Amino acid sequence: MENVGSLYNGRPLADQVADLILNYIIDNDLDAGAKLPNEFELAQQIGVGRSTVREAIKILVSRNIVEIRRGAGTFVSEGQGVIDDPLGLTFVKDKNGLAMDLLSVRLMLEPEIAMMAAEHATEEQIKQLYSQCEKVEDMIHEGKNHLQEDILFHKMIASCSGNVVVEKLVPVINSSIAVFVDVTNGQLKEETIQTHREIVDAIAGKDAAGARCAMQMHLLYNRRAIKGK
Repeated sequence: MENVGSLYNGRPLADQVADLILNYIIDNDLDAGAKLPNEFELAQQIGVGRSTVREAIKILVSRNIVEIRRGAGTFVSEGQGVIDDPLGLTFVKDKNGLAMDLLSVRLMLEPEIAMMAAEHATEEQIKQLYSQCEKVEDMIHEGKNHLQEDILFHKMIASCSGNVVVEKLVPVINSSIAVFVDVTNGQLKEETIQTHREIVDAIAGKDAAGARCAMQMHLLYNRRAIKGK
């Protein structure tokens, strides 16, 4: 199992340890019902305290990845369906292939979602979109991890569409953004700033065709970056 030396900065330690345990499950092809090493063993292997492992396990339990059986230990969940990942994409090993597949789906959906947002967004929603766009830009310029704010940006666009079904598709979009950032190591920062701004400007201007085109360009930049890996 990877140890604490492989962890990335900028996120809570328990979240990062949860990711390492998840990678251990995936890399070792642990099936539903398989038992994990105990708390002490995990702490030793990863190089963190037992309290951190305990918090990481709680995170995985909340995501329905593992379950705790009193007196028996921690096991891979029988119903592997991550709450914010309803399609179970977390467990796909080929992350490059997954990123491309998800991007293909996003190209089918998100340009149309942006178009709908341009048609239905309220003035207050547009104001919030600009604020979120600027927040992502600031974090990029400051070299901070902007993943969660990027995810929120796309979620807000979906909310602007006025379509409740579209909002339910956001978890899939969220998965794609996270996988993309992981695969490309956060490349395309300037392109992200430019295309995000173009998307919001088009939505604010009620330019449905422009919003659709700007979102499509944003995703095509992403696809080119993935293909270059």
